[in-house]
Amino acid sequence: MSAERLTARQESVLSAIRDAIADTGDAPTIREIGRRVGLSSTGSVAYQLGRLEKLGMINRSERRWRSCRLAQ
Repeated sequence: MSAERLTARQESVLSAIRDAIADTGDAPTIREIGRRVGLSSTGSVAYQLGRLEKLGMINRSERRWRSCRLAQ
C-alpha cells in the first residue's frame, strides 16, 4: 500500500504511532494517539486504526492497541 493513498488523518495517525514507538519503544494507546493528533473521540481513533490495519499499514495482535506494530 502506497502512502499516497492515505488520507491526511490517516497519515497523522500513522505518524503519531511512529513517533510514539521511536520515543518510548512501545505502541501508543488509543487515547495517546488521540492526544497527539487532536482527536478527542476514541471511536474516531479506533476507526482510523481499523482503516490503517485494513490497508496493511499496521498490524495488531490480540486486539490490544499497545500491540499495534507498523507493517513491514
